[in-house]
Order: sequence, then structure tokens, then C-alpha cells
Amino acid sequence: MPMTDAPGCDLVLYTHPWSRGQIARWMLEETGAPYRQVILDFGTTMKAPDYLALNPMGKVPTVVHGRQVVTECAAICAYLADAFPAAGLAPAPAQRAAYYRWLFFAAGPVEASVMDRFLGVTVKEEQQRSVGYGSYERVMDTLADALAHSPWLGGPAFSAADLYVGAQLIWGMQFGTIGKRAAFEDYAARLTQRPAYLAAKAIDTALGEQLAQRPA
Repeated sequence: MPMTDAPGCDLVLYTHPWSRGQIARWMLEETGAPYRQVILDFGTTMKAPDYLALNPMGKVPTVVHGRQVVTECAAICAYLADAFPAAGLAPAPAQRAAYYRWLFFAAGPVEASVMDRFLGVTVKEEQQRSVGYGSYERVMDTLADALAHSPWLGGPAFSAADLYVGAQLIWGMQFGTIGKRAAFEDYAARLTQRPAYLAAKAIDTALGEQLAQRPA
């Protein structure tokens, strides 16, 4: 397991087990690099001045690598893929068109359309031209069509783009914010068998159980 308590480790994950920090942890586990974790609480330590100096949004995850500070899950995935190239989590630079496309498709249209739908924000047909994602249905159709043509989105092999897109689909189908489709379920099944996913999930599940047992 790459996670370590060694105080000298210069790769640090600031997270909470019930957050998007699960995505960053999965990515860290995929790299195989040793890292430390700092568990923060919503509304308290996430809003403390020392953490806000790293991430003014007061949200997790944040990854600190030496003097480099990275926030936003898509950026964390892309950064770690480049920082640890031996893990093979990004295609060669000249072959990254699809990799970048789907990594940022998930960070933009997928994230925005799913959250708007969850919050009950209705985009009228005449407004769709002004909205980056157009419509939730168009986003999901686009993603399903891409998965019908290739087992992986970023190229011929699994990449950080698959991790980020897949994390959104796994989470969304689990909580009902993304409708289940055969292409999505098949994709999720491939992803959730990866050793790094299982390792990351076990860590966050155990942490979540510990937090649930704390006195209110």
C-alpha cells in the first residue's frame, strides 16, 4: 500500500473520506508513490487559515507535492500522471488528444450537467445554446457512444482520464444522479476491479466507519 505515515514524505493528500478526495486517493494509489494523508473536517479544519492558504476554496482534495500545490480533481489526476510517468497513467504527449478531451469533458459538461440535474436546475431548450453542456441527455448520450467504441476513453489503455470519468459514473450511478446504462455499468465493472481502486476504497471505507463512530 503506497500510503505512509512517514513525516518526511513530500507527497501529501488533504482529504475527507466522504468527499471527492476519494478520486485523488484512487489516483495516488494508481501511481504507486508513497504519500501521507491529512484528514480534514467540513466546516472546521477545511476552513482553517493554514488550509485556506493551500486551497482558498476550503474544499478537498488538495495534493501537495514538495512545493507544488494542486487542487481540483481533474488537475490532480493530470498532474500526478505527469509527475509519476512510470505508472503509465497518461499517453505519450503526441497521443493525448482523446485523453485531454475526456478528462475535461468530465470536469466540465459531466460535472455541470449532473449537478444542475441534482439541484433541480432546468435548462430550457432555447437556453441550451448558452449552456456549455447543452443538456444532460446530450452529455450522457455522448459519453455512452464513446464507450460503445472503445473500452477506454483516453487511448488504447487505461489512463487518468478513465479514472476521472469513471469515478463520476461510479459515484453518480451509486447515488442516482446518473442514470444506469449498460455501457456505463460495463465500464464501471472494469474500473472497480482495479487493485488501486480496491485499495483506495478500503482506506476511505475504514476512515468513514471511524468517523461515523465518533461522538456527535
